[in-house]
Amino acid sequence: MTTEACVIPIHKPKTTEKLFFLSCGIIMSIPLTIFVASLANPLLVGIETTVATLISTAFFAPFVEEFSKIFPLYYRHGETQRSILDLAIMVGLGFGIVELLTYVFLAGVSVFPRIPGLFFHPSSTAIAAYGIATKRPVIFYAVAVALHFAANFLAIVNPFPFSASILIVGLTVWLAYILYGRTKEKVIT
Repeated sequence: MTTEACVIPIHKPKTTEKLFFLSCGIIMSIPLTIFVASLANPLLVGIETTVATLISTAFFAPFVEEFSKIFPLYYRHGETQRSILDLAIMVGLGFGIVELLTYVFLAGVSVFPRIPGLFFHPSSTAIAAYGIATKRPVIFYAVAVALHFAANFLAIVNPFPFSASILIVGLTVWLAYILYGRTKEKVIT
């Protein structure tokens, strides 16, 4: 009796696949976030507005958004650690673009304070994806959620939200950069 090993070839995402994952951040992650928020927000009726905003924005949003951004990455096969992070960055960027456009065109917020989100979301998604790539998804998902919580919390309670946002975004981008450097072109098994 012979045993044959199943060999999964190394997969390097091409531009079209990266664009697909960018679109996942747009067409999958944003609707999932909105759907969960529509279920959670009615639970906050009757609670003082500031407290309800804090619960919704600082607590619910980080859990839901970080999950919805990494969800498309869980069913990848033959990926390397590095390619998982590359795809995560694309999903996070898609999410960040739609979030920016939503705030600017639907909520009437100025573009300038929303630009850090274009760096934050790809970076936080890369942090969570590093957990998938290294078989420690819960730990790194929790780190991404904690950073997201800090950014949202400070945006609500800090009288100078942009300065606090830059600090959290900078920390998130730096951590994502460090973790990206630790990845290898090693197939995830």
